[in-house]
Amino acid sequence: MRFRVFLFLFCNFVGAYAQSNKAAELDSLYREDQIYIGVTYNALVNLPSGVSQNSFSTGFHLGVIRDFPINKRRNVAIGLGLGYSINTFNQNIRISSTTPTTYTILEDINYSKNNFSQHLLEVPLEFRWRTSNAETYKFWRVYTGVKMGYLLASKSVYNGEPGNETHRGLTGLNTWQYGLTLSVGYNTWNGYIYYGLNPIFDSISSTNAQSIEMNALKIGLIFYIL
Repeated sequence: MRFRVFLFLFCNFVGAYAQSNKAAELDSLYREDQIYIGVTYNALVNLPSGVSQNSFSTGFHLGVIRDFPINKRRNVAIGLGLGYSINTFNQNIRISSTTPTTYTILEDINYSKNNFSQHLLEVPLEFRWRTSNAETYKFWRVYTGVKMGYLLASKSVYNGEPGNETHRGLTGLNTWQYGLTLSVGYNTWNGYIYYGLNPIFDSISSTNAQSIEMNALKIGLIFYIL
């Protein structure tokens, strides 16, 4: 339901921005890169002892960013937007449903799947530099900034011995996630990096008497439209 509501709002933003962009082209007051779609490989850093990742962890990101040029040439700008992100992390910490929630490092146990996932509502803020002008649609860009995310939903999945478990609405995750972003590229293809500045789990979550202070590192591609 949340995803359908976001898609409805997203489509309305796209329509409004497309009209704005078309009108701007008539008087050369153009704006760039107001819609983004990204795919990432999601890594965990600052891992507690005994914790490791397995399989391939992915992220999918989309949203709109309002472009505010700040110089006469309009190739330097500030971008402020709204986005939606789905992230999965495959690793060897089993999340249990007991009260309080427990976290156990899987050792010498047969399992086929173990991960947790996040759905985030995100607000990116970027400083943007590019080699564009009103008539150039292929150009170099360097965008850097910060991204704030609010946790909308979460889930953990475990398939293995002694039985399968699925839990939603995990209580041990930080509600707010924030980090630094960088995207660099030419035309359609742009590399993208996000480094989380705060841990994914809150300060009271622990496994084997260790705090779970893992941060997210997302590396991938981002595509800009309009």
